[in-house]
Amino acid sequence: MAGWMSLGLFLAIGLALMAGFPVAFTLAGVGLLFAGLGVLSGTFDPVFLEALPNRIFGIMTNGTLIAVPLFVFMGVMLERSKLADQLLRSLAAMMRGTPGGLGIAVVLVGAMMAASTGIVGATVVTMGLISLPTMLRKGYDPAVATGTICASGTLGQIIPPSIVLVMLADVLSNAYQQAQLQMGNYSPETISVGELFAGALVPGFMLVGMYVLYLLFLAKLKPGALPADVEAAESKVSIGRLLVLAAGPLLLIVAVLGSILKGIATPTEAASVGAVGAMLLALAVGQLSLETLNNVVFRTTRISAMVFMILIGASLFSLVFRGFGGDKLIADLLTGLPGGVVTAMIMVMLVMFLLGFVLDFIEITFVVVPIVGPVLMAMGVNPIWLGVMIALNLQTSFLTPPFGFSLFYLRNVCPANVPTSAIYRGVIPYIIIQVVLLCLLALWPQLITWLPGVVYPS
Repeated sequence: MAGWMSLGLFLAIGLALMAGFPVAFTLAGVGLLFAGLGVLSGTFDPVFLEALPNRIFGIMTNGTLIAVPLFVFMGVMLERSKLADQLLRSLAAMMRGTPGGLGIAVVLVGAMMAASTGIVGATVVTMGLISLPTMLRKGYDPAVATGTICASGTLGQIIPPSIVLVMLADVLSNAYQQAQLQMGNYSPETISVGELFAGALVPGFMLVGMYVLYLLFLAKLKPGALPADVEAAESKVSIGRLLVLAAGPLLLIVAVLGSILKGIATPTEAASVGAVGAMLLALAVGQLSLETLNNVVFRTTRISAMVFMILIGASLFSLVFRGFGGDKLIADLLTGLPGGVVTAMIMVMLVMFLLGFVLDFIEITFVVVPIVGPVLMAMGVNPIWLGVMIALNLQTSFLTPPFGFSLFYLRNVCPANVPTSAIYRGVIPYIIIQVVLLCLLALWPQLITWLPGVVYPS
């Protein structure tokens, strides 16, 4: 009976979310409803709920999660500073004689802004507003233009310092300790944000490189779809001017990421440096004002409140789910699959990919990963490899028609004459590239685990 209740809990959560109810309150409300039904039917022990105050206190005192609002502030401030606009114009002007040059500029600037902001929706919308009208005006195929912008905007999932990776690191660290305790190791190791950042660097650079190679190949194959910009009226831009524009975001990325990887600063300390650095950059380009600061603080507060409310709701949901024995049900299901850990990993990745159509990465990170993470890691899966694979898998899901979040973000800022079908066609090659990369990382896990082993030798 308890097993059926845990299954019903998951189905009720899914239906409520698809009906459009707020995620945080849905997780908590449905969880409490099923807990009440379980108490009445004798299938749920209310003692499980006594752990909720401790969990909320743990969230409040979690040093790693304090980095989330600071990274959000940094990203929103950089978005408002309009550095991406100036950088894209300068880089596009330098590459105007290269077929596909504007598309490559979009990918490179998108990667830089993704690394600086870490907010997927903001990056997609910003790049769409800045670059899409220019790409269409220069004769780019609408499918190529929209697909490139969507793919570039989602790089914030995998390129550090990413908010996704910060939250994944915290959840995976707890799951890893739980897995070790289940295996009889009562001095469990942890994984840090820095280790996950290091693990994501090589795949992130590989993905950017694969995007650029695809655009170069497409420009050679179909030059009419990505024409070179040879207008004489374009103003010349020197390498010096480009370096000056790029220096600020690059220094900010190096300062934040380098201090974490080198162990000079904790993620929270590095995020605070990033927040102050973003304000200084905005001040340097004349975009910092009291009104801007007020807007940035308000938006940061709203996003951060959403994140932590979802985390609290997810904590309540997971307590009720465990109270019904749902975690044991999942463990038995995954460990009982033919093919062992390989089949279990494929099934988890497929389920997460499908959930990415209806849930944001925050919900998946806080709800699904704590359930399946301990099981997979108890089966021998490397936690850093698992974290990067999950981030890249969700990034692929957010690009996939017809429900990918990035497609909705871009559709909202697209001109009316660009059909939705063009966006769908444009992202398909990038989805294939990401699936190829996922396969490469599955075949050669060292692409993920090598750098963390070098930076953080055991």
